[in-house]
Amino acid sequence: MHRQQLLDLLKRHGARFMDESAFVSRAISFIEAHEDCFYRELWPVHVTGSTWVVNARRDKVLLLHHRKLDQWFQPGGHADGDHDILRVALKETMEETGLKESQIRLVSEDVFDVDIHRIAANQHDPQHEHIDIRFLVEIDDSLPVPGNDESHDIIWVALHEASRYNNNRSTYRMVEKTRWMRNHQFARV
Repeated sequence: MHRQQLLDLLKRHGARFMDESAFVSRAISFIEAHEDCFYRELWPVHVTGSTWVVNARRDKVLLLHHRKLDQWFQPGGHADGDHDILRVALKETMEETGLKESQIRLVSEDVFDVDIHRIAANQHDPQHEHIDIRFLVEIDDSLPVPGNDESHDIIWVALHEASRYNNNRSTYRMVEKTRWMRNHQFARV
């Protein structure tokens, strides 16, 4: 995937939430204007990739307690110049869960969610924003998930309790999208 492929994905992404629609528009404009959008050195905004990790029943989500930011999040991280943001998201998921590629199933190559959020200044970086491109993956929730040293903890959380761990708007959107998918997936069975 290259920059143009990401732009194509974003242009066909059907955002059902108004805030996400605004993020998609802003992301498209930014990516079109900045060939170097995948480099974390681009201030004050750059593109990141993450995954929303669900189990097969879509009733649990995997969350990591991020060591540096001291908050619960889905796996993800910086592109570090890699223009294939899907590859970035999957690589970050493998690294942060400690699982093998074969244990992580990409549900769709389409964008699952787009969020733009502020990262507070810290000892390494000034305040900046991430344009986070998110993809949906599935992991067997019976597998042990060892995690890595970037997180204090990694746990499966019941979907309806995800907001107890992270109550930001983007988590709400992803929970609602998962509920919708779950209702439609199991209504057909």
